[in-house]
Amino acid sequence: MASSSKFLRRVSTSLSSIHNSRLLSSSSSSSSNSRIPLQHLKFAHPPCSSFLYNDNHIRVCSRDFCSRTSNFDQVLSEGPAAVDYSALLQEDEFHKLADATIHDLLEKMEEYGDSVDIDGFDIDYGNQVLTVKFGSFGTYVLNKQTPNRQIWMSSPVSGPSRFDWDRNAEAWIYRRTKAKLLETLETEVQQLCGEPITLSKRAH
Repeated sequence: MASSSKFLRRVSTSLSSIHNSRLLSSSSSSSSNSRIPLQHLKFAHPPCSSFLYNDNHIRVCSRDFCSRTSNFDQVLSEGPAAVDYSALLQEDEFHKLADATIHDLLEKMEEYGDSVDIDGFDIDYGNQVLTVKFGSFGTYVLNKQTPNRQIWMSSPVSGPSRFDWDRNAEAWIYRRTKAKLLETLETEVQQLCGEPITLSKRAH
């Protein structure tokens, strides 16, 4: 009887070893792709429904965190609020200020062109666009943008920029750099041509 019991225990142990070996082999071959849904795992606090577990990676996601993330994504998708420039400056006031600035620049640039010797110097104004050519030094283009209440300038030195009217400074200012339109032109034209230019301080 004793020998029979020992034989049965050996057979049981062998069968258990074979069964465990098969389980380990199956687990190692599919461990990288196995995914166990949440409902088969036990947690003290159930995470959000999108939680998945696998042998290599665990994504932790509480219900509160998922809710906040969703709201944050919604804010990002909406983007920044649009700026209503028309509320900053009435259209008739904008035209008055912008026209005075451009016409004053036209006169000052013509006077400057007469005082310096620059091959290819030319000025043209039409359709609310002021074009000042400094020959090989480059060309300036200024025009009104009524919907935005801005003066746009294309410069051979600083590139494109958009100037808004600042009531406190009483000047057209590029909000990104805080540069003033007339001061920018004075600095750049002197840099290009080598001769200083003084622009009217009464119309900005």
